[in-house]
Amino acid sequence: MLETIAGANGGGQPGTTTRWLVDAVGLSCTLGYAALAFLARPPGDPDLAVFFSLMAWTGLPVFGLFLYCHQRDEPVPLDRLLFWAVAFRICGLVGGPLLEDDFYRYLWDGYRFATTGTPYAAVPEAFFTDTSVPATFHAVLDGINNPELPTIYGPTTQFIFLLGYWLRPGSIAALQGVLIVIDLATVILLLRLAPARNVMLYAWCPLVVKEIAFTAHPDGIGVGLLLATLVLAQGHRWRSAAVCLGLACGAKIFALVLVPFVLVGATIRHWVLFGTTLAVLYAPFALGGGTDLSSLLVFAREWEFNSAAYGLLTLALSAFEAKLVLGLACALFWGWYYWRYRREEGQPAPRGDWVYGVLLAASPVINPWYLLWVLPFAAIFPSVWAWTASMAVLISYVTGLNVNDYELQAYQQPLRARLLEFGLILLALAWSASRRGRRKAQ
Repeated sequence: MLETIAGANGGGQPGTTTRWLVDAVGLSCTLGYAALAFLARPPGDPDLAVFFSLMAWTGLPVFGLFLYCHQRDEPVPLDRLLFWAVAFRICGLVGGPLLEDDFYRYLWDGYRFATTGTPYAAVPEAFFTDTSVPATFHAVLDGINNPELPTIYGPTTQFIFLLGYWLRPGSIAALQGVLIVIDLATVILLLRLAPARNVMLYAWCPLVVKEIAFTAHPDGIGVGLLLATLVLAQGHRWRSAAVCLGLACGAKIFALVLVPFVLVGATIRHWVLFGTTLAVLYAPFALGGGTDLSSLLVFAREWEFNSAAYGLLTLALSAFEAKLVLGLACALFWGWYYWRYRREEGQPAPRGDWVYGVLLAASPVINPWYLLWVLPFAAIFPSVWAWTASMAVLISYVTGLNVNDYELQAYQQPLRARLLEFGLILLALAWSASRRGRRKAQ
């Protein structure tokens, strides 16, 4: 199988210098992730300055290696790409979560799903004084944020939480292991859509390693299923693609925005199969007491964190008006791009980096792991802005909770942090636009 993938990403053999550089960068990054794993083990989180230094240590050399190979049109050795990708993720497995507490909810959902058949029927705070809950899961309960709300995670994701519970109840390492396997499958799928040197940007990306391997964020489930859908659609295996796309949407609603682009060549029967898959996923939970939709509505109505365009608009408009304006802007963009995409031929995939980039720019909440939906497409269509964003978004971890600034609320950001984050992304966009303009003028 790997030989087939290597052939599809073909184009000669890497030189001795390239092989040496790949291993040197891989070893250096492994040392950086090992240091991060060491710092993640004791109680508490690493100092943010140290965290950012290690992210730069593990990220900047990868971008430099990509540019070196790109300029010389040399491939990245596939065996080395995969070897070091696995090594980085093993460091995350050893280290465990840092700067996040969402994993407590994943463990609790797996427990509730396994013992009652649904994680949606009761909120966590209803069990604070329940003596029938095992001691391990009372400790988990203590760490859950927003315990007054039902879980916000979709049905497909819940089956992965359930698998983690079956492997080892209450163990975040078991769930990390499952998510790492899914993420490595995503890397293999990307190799069918992009050259290995491009895929290296995703497989070796610090944000990906931190958010999936270390912190066990489950967005990689939906991303992997979405990429599987694209590969199946390329082979005109529409029935399998429709089912896979339904599972992706059942993992996270983010997948919904690409549905028209992915099924653009499908028939009405495949659209019905997609809808049926999604309905079958949700029906047992809806009948059993609830779904993720109630908490998603609360999230959409009330939460704001690290927003870009939304944060600016709310300086002049109400929250509702800002959401309405940005919603209309997104709809216009998606309509324009759908019209354009239907007329394009030979594209390996829709520009998910554009679609999700616009969605996130308009969103009231931009958590770092949301970029996991952008980055696979940024490997297929490399861009300076997307990979700059993969590093800049880490600045959003500068919050009152993580800097111990008692003048800030727990998830409040200093203004200078948000300005720096989005300033870097805007500079990258401006540089790319300027470079594109110079090329057209030549």
